[in-house]
Amino acid sequence: MKKILCIGEALIDMICTDKGKSLMQGQNFLKKPGGAPTNVAAAIAALGGNVELAAKVGNDPFGKQLINVMHDFGVRTKWMLQDNNSFTTFAFVSLMEDGERDFVFNRGADGELTRHEIEAIDLDEFSIIHFGSATAFLQGPLQIAYESLLQRALQKNIFISFDPNYRHLLFKNNTQTFIDQSWNFLQSCNFFKVSDEEAMLITGSATLKDSTEILLKKTKGIFAITLGKEGTLLGMQNKTLIIESIHVKPVDTTGAGDAFVGAVLYQLSNMNNEDINNLPEKKWKQIIYNANKAGARTCEYLGAMEAFKHLSNDIFK
Repeated sequence: MKKILCIGEALIDMICTDKGKSLMQGQNFLKKPGGAPTNVAAAIAALGGNVELAAKVGNDPFGKQLINVMHDFGVRTKWMLQDNNSFTTFAFVSLMEDGERDFVFNRGADGELTRHEIEAIDLDEFSIIHFGSATAFLQGPLQIAYESLLQRALQKNIFISFDPNYRHLLFKNNTQTFIDQSWNFLQSCNFFKVSDEEAMLITGSATLKDSTEILLKKTKGIFAITLGKEGTLLGMQNKTLIIESIHVKPVDTTGAGDAFVGAVLYQLSNMNNEDINNLPEKKWKQIIYNANKAGARTCEYLGAMEAFKHLSNDIFK
């Protein structure tokens, strides 16, 4: 089995449970481990994969909780570093009555992961590296470390996976920097996953069709555009096709995209005797269909980490 490295933020989501209340009005909050690459790593481990997470947390109870949660899933935590000078990152969120999100991002240790620390990782251990962090495109040490790891992965011809995970509330005043940095990764990676909204944002297109044509023309990797209950658009070999999903009654869609990515990478990691850079269309259709099932099943539970406890590779049978 190939070993996977995920890099990016590990944080605590503080979700306001007072329906329709703003963060100022809300009194009750639910504490949940989070961060997109953290979710992906947990999903891979839940499926039975060999995965390590590179992230930085505070030397505080919340950082220790994040490390313990990953350890319990079976994620290797050697490179989950604790910072004595920064607190664990928090994201406070509340769903307002008008459907808008009230959001406050208290960034701490996740942004302090340095290039020097990342360069200490022996990349010869890994066959796949997943970059899946919206916060890595914010200014700071993590941004530099992220780009440095990408260049090292390219030099070693490691399979590169990317999910931009756009969050408007992080980039609302500087969307262009997110787009520019995303293109750098999109044009370098072997596989990437975007939502339909992200595809149109990054390509500057008004329709999914136009954005798909641009991605086919300007990128070299296999890509998946998730379409919710409609399934996933798979782009490869200068053409596209829709891979259906399964019907579920959704409870919470949090983490569905991360479960999808985790399922893709888990399946690729099991192909020990195959060149994962040159898989045929038939194989990719099966990989995406299985990943759709993982994403859909995640929606049946409240909270990503709770959902991942119910993931297993039995869903691929």
